[in-house]
Amino acid sequence: MIKKMNSKDESPIVNDWELNHAPRLSHYQDIHSGEDCFIIGNGPSLNVTDLTKLNGKYIFGLNKIYLIFNSQQVDLSYIAAINQYVIKQSGQQYCNMNIPVFLKQNAAIKHNVLGQDIFQTKMSSHAFHFNKSMAGKFGEGYTVTYYALQLAYAMGFQNVFLVGVDHSFKQSGKPNELQKMDGDDPNHFHPEYFKGHEWQLADLEASELAYRTAKFYYQRSNRQVFDATIGGKLDVFPKMDFNEATKLCKSKN
Repeated sequence: MIKKMNSKDESPIVNDWELNHAPRLSHYQDIHSGEDCFIIGNGPSLNVTDLTKLNGKYIFGLNKIYLIFNSQQVDLSYIAAINQYVIKQSGQQYCNMNIPVFLKQNAAIKHNVLGQDIFQTKMSSHAFHFNKSMAGKFGEGYTVTYYALQLAYAMGFQNVFLVGVDHSFKQSGKPNELQKMDGDDPNHFHPEYFKGHEWQLADLEASELAYRTAKFYYQRSNRQVFDATIGGKLDVFPKMDFNEATKLCKSKN
């Protein structure tokens, strides 16, 4: 008996994701069970942080972290990005990274950021949804760090250490408002980060709600997130000295 396909089943994007992307993502489910990792944000504090101390450990880099290579050699394990403007501006760099890059599906397709190392993830319609499955739908949480925390959870990481998550922005306008940055970027580790580009203003209050959601799920499963950002303003996760974090974080097996 031939099954009649409905309009949703006939979508080429849906079929392509189910057939090609979901299995590839599922490969990473619990792949790092019991291990530790760092998630590197993009705040100015990275300029006073010796990231070479993280080499030999699992490291998530976010958004335009590749600009750090101008000053520090960091052995990234993964990259994550969900903002469509960041993905548009960084597509070529992502395709040349030679490490797994996890991107919001719609933005990756729209801006033709495709390749063997590019992984398209589905996103939930609920911003604060916390996803535990690599092939599930991720909550955007108003910050790419929340997305990375879900990736780390689904991969099975036990302890996650944040660095470069300054949680402080010099901006004028409404949260999430789209603007063009004409001068040097004061909010990130590199002055050219958004210079001359469109960017969306940070929504610190909303992102804090997302962080508290992540903290809840990590603690409920006897895992932990630590904030080792030098001078960071975020007060959701337990604070930890950066050098102490580099000692406590397990190295790769």
